Amino acid sequence: MASFSPEPVYIIDSTLRDGEQSPGVVFSLEDKIAIAAMLADAGVDELEAGIPAMGEEERKDIRTLNGLGLGCPITPWVRARAEDIEHAAKTGVSRVHISFPVSDIHLAVMKKTREAILESLALLIPLARRDMDHVSVGAMDATRADRGFISTFSAMAAELGACRVRIADTVGLASPSSIGGLFRDLARSVPDMVFEFHGHNDLGMATANTLSAVENGACAVSVTLNGLGERAGNAPTEEVAAALSFASDISCILDRSKLALACRYVAHVSGRPIPDNKPITGALVFDHEAGIHSHAQLKNPLSFQPFLPEDVGHGKGRFVPGSHSGTAGLIHILAASGLTLDSEQAPGFLEKVRRCSRDKGGALTDMELVRLFHGFQRVE
Repeated sequence: MASFSPEPVYIIDSTLRDGEQSPGVVFSLEDKIAIAAMLADAGVDELEAGIPAMGEEERKDIRTLNGLGLGCPITPWVRARAEDIEHAAKTGVSRVHISFPVSDIHLAVMKKTREAILESLALLIPLARRDMDHVSVGAMDATRADRGFISTFSAMAAELGACRVRIADTVGLASPSSIGGLFRDLARSVPDMVFEFHGHNDLGMATANTLSAVENGACAVSVTLNGLGERAGNAPTEEVAAALSFASDISCILDRSKLALACRYVAHVSGRPIPDNKPITGALVFDHEAGIHSHAQLKNPLSFQPFLPEDVGHGKGRFVPGSHSGTAGLIHILAASGLTLDSEQAPGFLEKVRRCSRDKGGALTDMELVRLFHGFQRVE
């Protein structure tokens, strides 16, 4: 049975499976190839790509991705059905992920019992191992399931030769503390199994939950670029990579600068723009307007930033002239255009900038600031 060290954490990107399940998102084969290549280049360990049961065109796409020689394995996602596994095998992949419902809610919807799930597990893992080198199984809606049953499910998966169990927070209702407790329990009850976490973002906690899972025993995580996915999406690849690097002692080998490029590409082809204030990749997350911030940033760029823009593949941040600006920021902006604001002029010009910003109802552009400065000088 394969195992993975929690340092560095094993990254499975599901942009090409769970990400594409976002309503209205469709990736062409060319899009899929480009996304897969960028993710592989950034150092992702595994790509979850496609659902073979969707049809022959989907299976052709999986076959094509698998044949690219990207250096990281391609893993299709399948339902707990023999025909789905057979469809996956025909794509030429050496791995498969089989998803099983485990919560009472999902079991009732699918008219299954816990006993039936265990019987299915006993049938399908050996079937998949006949053609695959690596079989992982998913505990769908695990965070709403009985913990005793998840332990039984995981222990049986280990005995049958599954390499990994995915604990899925399918509807994003978990908290970091509950995730931590769940993974500690699983590590104690099934010590021989490698556990993965797959978190949805319905309460805005997918990244925090993913970090908690890793800090409490998860060796692998499932993520998507930009957090793309159903409803509020998944834990974003780029956020998890940054959180592992800057907020934990667990190493992450992903190249964050290359992830930034992939995020921009996915935003374009998915038709889902990146919000300006999106953590890590938002266009404005390294910009500063407030006077106290700008003054401090000029002395030490980490004064009011957790890390440098280049640490996450971001362009340089800006000082923004607006109603909260201070003189240090204005002097810096004007200096970039070869203009000098002296100490005697600064208070009067600052008040003019703030007044113009309030009248405009927003920040000024650098060009507007320059024009305002020339007009101010003429009046002076």
